[in-house]
Amino acid sequence: MITFKNMLPADWFAVKEIYEEGIATGDATFQQLAPLWEEWNSNHLQHSRIVAIEEGVVVGWVALTPVSGRQVYAGVAEVSVYVSDKARGKGIGKQLLQKLVDESEANNIWTLQASIFRENIASIKMHQACGFKIIGYRERIGQMKGVWRDTILFERRSKKVGVN
Repeated sequence: MITFKNMLPADWFAVKEIYEEGIATGDATFQQLAPLWEEWNSNHLQHSRIVAIEEGVVVGWVALTPVSGRQVYAGVAEVSVYVSDKARGKGIGKQLLQKLVDESEANNIWTLQASIFRENIASIKMHQACGFKIIGYRERIGQMKGVWRDTILFERRSKKVGVN
């Protein structure tokens, strides 16, 4: 059985390990190394940090990064969702993302965005299943190990927050 809870600093070791598994795939992020806790913590919103637990072990996580420090964009955030190698294919990522949507709306976030490598089909399908729509493409936006990579931009607009 999968349970969910707010991420605590004590979860960082497991969260970092799962993040490093994602980095190792080459299709999850441009990052090549996971940051230290202090950097990760300061770069992510303090709310909407959720971990998935299976048999007492953290097997996935989600969090939000603000897209800008400008007040006008205070309700816009970028999604991070990662699932452990051993827990993929069980729908945990989709459950985490759905919980993140609810939590983000409870914290006045009206737009969620994601930038996903074209090759990451599982993440693309998961985001689409959770109401994210393709809003554009970024061709040759960055290099990884000397290879140009494209990303697809996704957005999910809240039907509850920022609608008036």
